[in-house]
Amino acid sequence: MDLDFLLLALTPSWNSVALLVGFFTYLAIAGSIVPGKVVPGVILADGTRLHYRCNGLFSLSLLVALLGISAKMGFISTTVISDRGLELLSTTFIFSFLVTLVLYFAGSKSQSKGSSLKPHISGNLIHDWWFGIQLNPHFMGIDLKFFFVRAGMMGWLLINLSVLAKSIQDGTLSQSMILYQLFNALYILDYFVHEEYMTSTWDIIAERLGFMLVFGDLVWIPFTFSIQGWWLLWNKVELSTVAVVANCIVFLIGYLVFRGANKQKHDFKKNPKALIWGKPPKVIGGKLLASGYWGIARHCNYLGDLLLALSFSLPCGISSLVPYFYPIYLLILLIWRERRDEARCAEKYKEIWAQYRKLVPWRILPCVY
Repeated sequence: MDLDFLLLALTPSWNSVALLVGFFTYLAIAGSIVPGKVVPGVILADGTRLHYRCNGLFSLSLLVALLGISAKMGFISTTVISDRGLELLSTTFIFSFLVTLVLYFAGSKSQSKGSSLKPHISGNLIHDWWFGIQLNPHFMGIDLKFFFVRAGMMGWLLINLSVLAKSIQDGTLSQSMILYQLFNALYILDYFVHEEYMTSTWDIIAERLGFMLVFGDLVWIPFTFSIQGWWLLWNKVELSTVAVVANCIVFLIGYLVFRGANKQKHDFKKNPKALIWGKPPKVIGGKLLASGYWGIARHCNYLGDLLLALSFSLPCGISSLVPYFYPIYLLILLIWRERRDEARCAEKYKEIWAQYRKLVPWRILPCVY
């Protein structure tokens, strides 16, 4: 791929703009009208709490069905995303850049004193644009933070499905591609089955909405987490039966740890007396859960996430580091985030956090880190 071809492939077109606008329009409409469980968010500093309509699974299923029908009737190609991958990447990047500028300038004019919309301005334009200045900005009644993370997860699946269609069309479908697609689909669908858990994550309750989150949701998640699929589209990998079984075991363990830890944390926040593994929870200082997975490591959910990321790359074999970009990046990110979490918790909980660290000495991987 020469430079001229790459630049041409990255050049946005009206078709890519139309695809992106159509996708966001559908999500905005479906998110507002499709039936779904309304989940209260955490109580914010001013005593208020937002409510989220968790209808992502229904919205995603309906979208895939509509796209399938449209493809069957010849209105759209199943490979439209894989054919325009780089073009859509640059279009989405430009959109992320522009929307965060709007968020900055609109937020800086806010006179709100509430936790959700109160502007937090440091005076450093780059810092405030990157990290954001409002916690939960809205547009036409849509919570943008929740909207963007949903768009990123759905976009990831749509890219994968288009890559799968391209593989079938080109006659290159392999066992490795099937395994990768299966793991990713299960992970993404599971995310939407448990979408309400997202409402209690750090990103939703504490991070302000700036370029870091918008770019992360709309560009980084769908376009970099799908690198393995793109790689398998152009590289044939033969896996032994042992490798397939081992890959499935890594995925299963990762899923059990990731989903189990997040479920325990979510249930604990809703009901601090809920049983953990059939026993009353051990709680430090009345605030910190030290039972179940959270009694094994202080950030054990990160371990599950890392194992899942590894399972997405293992179908690509070990001939190249390219398909392992995601787990390598995630390892660096989660260690950095874990350090940020530790600093925040030490400041927030003080002596209670010191007690928790003494009781649970391991950060992510027991006996190692």
